[in-house]
Amino acid sequence: MVDGLQVLLVEDDATVRAGSVQALQLAGLEVQGYASAEPALKALTPHFPGVVVTDVRLPGMSGLELLTAAKAIDAELPVILVTGHGDINMAVQAMRDGAYDFIAKPYSSEQLVEVVQRALATRGLMLEVHSLRRKLAQSAGIEAMLLGESPAMRELRRLILDLADEPADVLVFGETGTGKEMVARSLHQHSIRSKHHFVAINCGAIPENIFESEVFGHESGAFTGAAKRQIGKIEHADGGSLFLDEVESLPLAMQVKLLRVLQERYVERLGSNQPVPVDVRIIAATKVDLKELSDQHKFRSDLYYRLNLIVLHLPPLRDRREDIPLLFEHFVLGAAARYKREVPTMSGPLMQRLMAHTWPGNVRELRNIADRFVLGLSSGADGLLAAAPAAPLALPEQVSRFERALIEQELRHFAGNVAEACVTLGLPKQTLYHKMQKYNLVAEDFK
Repeated sequence: MVDGLQVLLVEDDATVRAGSVQALQLAGLEVQGYASAEPALKALTPHFPGVVVTDVRLPGMSGLELLTAAKAIDAELPVILVTGHGDINMAVQAMRDGAYDFIAKPYSSEQLVEVVQRALATRGLMLEVHSLRRKLAQSAGIEAMLLGESPAMRELRRLILDLADEPADVLVFGETGTGKEMVARSLHQHSIRSKHHFVAINCGAIPENIFESEVFGHESGAFTGAAKRQIGKIEHADGGSLFLDEVESLPLAMQVKLLRVLQERYVERLGSNQPVPVDVRIIAATKVDLKELSDQHKFRSDLYYRLNLIVLHLPPLRDRREDIPLLFEHFVLGAAARYKREVPTMSGPLMQRLMAHTWPGNVRELRNIADRFVLGLSSGADGLLAAAPAAPLALPEQVSRFERALIEQELRHFAGNVAEACVTLGLPKQTLYHKMQKYNLVAEDFK
């Protein structure tokens, strides 16, 4: 069976029908044979999980009429026409009208299986894309901000919701491009502070000579050029959240001042001795080990221990590859809307390369690839990923990832129904439950 998909085969010649059904079944495909088009048409629904193979010349409704009716139900449904030699010109015209392919009689079993398997692969990808789009459309709240169904992302969302209203400061640790600012925004948006400002500072991007003025503010006349009072970013974040990205690059002199804000919860503008109380939650982000920097005297140890109270670890994309299809579809749809382009069709080989890539740039790199894919650039997804193949994985790791992906797919297909998934996968229920436990999969998550 190919991904739980099936084949509806319509052929009025009983001998040909039996032989074709047998050939497809021997190839591991699920097949339902019909002697006429009418009962086959009744079996079709929008997003039908399979393809149609039909003879053109049939009693009653013809194969061409079945093609038209099937396309009216689902315009993307692959329909393969079977024709005699004299009908080839007509079949070519039918392909222009939406048929997926045609096979001329007499045909070999190998030819039939090859065309049907190709159509099933195309259909499986279409259905997966539709499923991802429905999932994206239904996403709300934190799931819309932090996409992903991997165990690591589910746990991260749970922690954020649990910690959102806590007054404690938070440190977000993750590689470049993993989405640390999105985690910080999620903490803010789902907290009681969401009605106030979320202020983001890239600690490595502000020149040191103006850092204090920008962050702490200044009074009129505090220095040459200070014509009027300026409220600093910390004060602007009063009641809300202050996000310090790349906190490891914060100048040592500023680390002392920040530590005082964290301890006393007030700021002093440049040129003033008057403390200004602030109620602000600090969310710091780093891509390096602050403890190691502290040990090297490159980061204040007292500030490190102050920030290290609550730490959220953001996993790299290579450690949550099962989230790649959903993220890529989300970025492709967003890019198509921004650039006012059609959403391009995603090929199976492209998705395979996406899943195998090492993603040194993490989610940010994936988003860039999606933009290039939508724009159709020659250096886009296909070219870039082909030029940067992933490091080979050991066979046990490849087998585990394939097994997990297959189980997730069937649980998603059957909305978490373990009994039905067991039938499709050919596994005893106890074995499937054992494997679900091994991969930290819960049936309720797929309903």
